[in-house]
Amino acid sequence: MSRPIRVVIVDDSNLMRQMLTAALSKDTGIEIVGTAADPFEAREIIKITHPDVITLDIEMPKMDGLAFLEKIMTLRPMPVVMVSSLTQAGSDATIRALELGAVDYVGKPAGSEGYGFKRVAEDLIGKIKLAATARVGHLRKTPTPPSTLPAPRRVNSRSFIAIGASTGGVERIRDILQVMPANCPPIVITQHMGPSYLASFAQRLNNLCAPTVKLGTQGARLQQGVVYIAPGEGHLAIAKDALGYFCQIQDTPPLVSGHRPSVDVLFHSVARAAGPNVVGAILSGMGKDGAAGMAAMRAAGAHTIGEQETSCVVYGMPKMAKEAGGIVLELPLAQIAPELLRMIDAVADRPRSN
Repeated sequence: MSRPIRVVIVDDSNLMRQMLTAALSKDTGIEIVGTAADPFEAREIIKITHPDVITLDIEMPKMDGLAFLEKIMTLRPMPVVMVSSLTQAGSDATIRALELGAVDYVGKPAGSEGYGFKRVAEDLIGKIKLAATARVGHLRKTPTPPSTLPAPRRVNSRSFIAIGASTGGVERIRDILQVMPANCPPIVITQHMGPSYLASFAQRLNNLCAPTVKLGTQGARLQQGVVYIAPGEGHLAIAKDALGYFCQIQDTPPLVSGHRPSVDVLFHSVARAAGPNVVGAILSGMGKDGAAGMAAMRAAGAHTIGEQETSCVVYGMPKMAKEAGGIVLELPLAQIAPELLRMIDAVADRPRSN
């Protein structure tokens, strides 16, 4: 943007509003055009100021942040970055906010002073700038329950699905898993998210979807009908032995392609372990994590799918994977799950390669 990003801060704490205003205003690329103590005040400020991005607290009086977010995304969609407490309840609410269409989140530290707040403010500045470029759409008022796709004709022990995502990935992964049959092929997923939120993410998906969804653990064997989410305190990788595929949680290096968990770690590992017997997808997200790994998967003979720009919140990771030569096929979100299952059938039909 040639002009500063216009931001409205919504938080019931006067101290937090003042501190966020002071911290964000130090960046010349951001202009604070209003602050509000509750959603009703925020609604009037938004009408007047027409911000590019809203920062939204979850716990507020009169109307909580989730209810207000749902109204925003239904009536007047705009990029929203959530500011949530680092608690179990805060984690659950943040996952729900991302499903409703929030672009991203930051975790509010227990104390509002010192180094903890400085780190949150720096993180928030980066996410506001990303959010300003995001594509957001209207939330359906009455979502139609998704229809479960038919199970693959034949699922064998040598084929599985690998998925990587970042910004916008929470709702996309949910949409894909909600149409998967209970006996779907094993699915392994790396979604960029802090460790304190990933357990809530897996539990939420497990409650919504027919397959079992859980965090990957060291040594866990890939099983039909089970989805394994990278746990966050380490990178999820897949290895193979005489009994089949299993999860590895790698503690080092701390960051790969700027992330932990890293999509590149997962994709490189499945390229080595499964070669042409894995089907992969890279979804909405900022940056290049997963690009090199998906190129390795394609070179190993895997069928690889990138989310099409038209359905991405941020067309970053799929674009970089395409430019790296890692994408066989680009599809809009709604077509990705059927293609994943179709290609699992194709893998089963091929002569055994390993």
